[in-house]
Amino acid sequence: MVDKIQKALDKFSEKEKKIVKDLFQKIKIGKAIGLDIKKLKGYGNIFRIRKGKIRIIYRIEDNQIFILAVERRNEGTYKGI
Repeated sequence: MVDKIQKALDKFSEKEKKIVKDLFQKIKIGKAIGLDIKKLKGYGNIFRIRKGKIRIIYRIEDNQIFILAVERRNEGTYKGI
């Protein structure tokens, strides 16, 4: 899973990488106020954060956060979750 996330990050510009890292930190420390977070319908505890064209898909399980995908928004962003 880490390799998948790293490959996605490698495609981003430095500016986008900074945005993603900032979002990761906010998720990690629980400062989600002001973020565009939405629970995905039909997927249990899977959420997405939207920041511009960037989407972070993650799951919460036993108070742990698992990053499932980091992508630019496109037609396939939510497929295969």
